[in-house]
Amino acid sequence: MSATVAVILVLAVGTYAFRLVGPVLHGRVELPARVQELLSAGAVVLLVALLATGALTEGDGFAGWARPAGVLVGGALAWRRAPFTVVVLGAAATTAGLRAAGVA
Repeated sequence: MSATVAVILVLAVGTYAFRLVGPVLHGRVELPARVQELLSAGAVVLLVALLATGALTEGDGFAGWARPAGVLVGGALAWRRAPFTVVVLGAAATTAGLRAAGVA
């Protein structure tokens, strides 16, 4: 067995173990309310960081203004509780329109 296959197997077993811990420990471990609040806030921070890096960067540099504008429009539509297809089409149309107008 090569080292690559061994690493993949170890990661697969670790991933499965993490997924199994939730149902196995459900009801046995009680987290304090403060810890639950911190975990919720941490999840939001990670999602915002992922959104920011995906919207603002491409390769090693800035992605241009069209993509962040599309993300902003999509976020505004989602905040206004627009249907998912409207959110996606609005963001895509904004980005495509700006790029067609010459905004990189």
